[in-house]
Amino acid sequence: MLPELGWMPRLAAALLALGLLTLLVVRAVRKDRREFSRFRRYRSTARRQGMMRRWLIESFVLFGGSAALVLVLTWPVVTPLLSAAQAIAPIAWLRDALAGGLGFALLIGFGLGVVLLTWLGVRSARREGGVIMLGDIAALLPRNRPELGWGAALSVNAGIVEELLFRLALPALLVIVTGEPLSAFLLAALVFGALHAYQGWVGVVATTVVGVLLTVLYVASGSIVLAMLVHALFDLRTLVVIPVAVYRVHAVPGTVRFPKPLAVAAPTPSRDSPPDGADSEG
Repeated sequence: MLPELGWMPRLAAALLALGLLTLLVVRAVRKDRREFSRFRRYRSTARRQGMMRRWLIESFVLFGGSAALVLVLTWPVVTPLLSAAQAIAPIAWLRDALAGGLGFALLIGFGLGVVLLTWLGVRSARREGGVIMLGDIAALLPRNRPELGWGAALSVNAGIVEELLFRLALPALLVIVTGEPLSAFLLAALVFGALHAYQGWVGVVATTVVGVLLTVLYVASGSIVLAMLVHALFDLRTLVVIPVAVYRVHAVPGTVRFPKPLAVAAPTPSRDSPPDGADSEG
């Protein structure tokens, strides 16, 4: 049962939610799209790695910091919200089905299905020379070994901080405003999808669907750690497994920086000098 709150806490939650959502959406539509457009034009791996490092730090600070702040303010609501969502008839039916041993079988089947589909996708991509992707994310794929490390770091970070914010903290804040769990979780999933506007409308739709599935996983299982793990593995598949298995980027050492040569004036050729490419000793 969700706790009864007066109009003052609800107004404060509404203002905080409005400010946070405005910050996230405006940042995604303007800043993220502009930076990603610039990132796609980068040819230097040093510049690409610099942008990846920047994204990692900003994501950890913004998403992780926002999640921590909201959770501090809404922690008494987190558990009642989960209980209220689990009491919804379809979720309750799903939880009962999973508790009967079906859950373990589905988990094994899901894992095997992901492995099989990944293997088939990699095999097809090797033969056709490319990977089918939902959304404009091809530029994100690491191109050498050092970029793989940043891809892995971004994947793990996203799995942790994005799940804390969009599956745990933001729904707890929104339910204080709406008073109803389903709308709070659904709105948080929609925001999660909207923040991927830099991937185009296909990417927004795809990530929204993923966000809804991760929400169902969290509510049905009651484990935010499981949602974090699945999210991180999903991103690792894109940013690590596919670049390694299809493009062999782990074998590319990255840019080697040679010292810049000194400028030397070219000698003026004499009348007796041989032409370029000719052997002077023949």
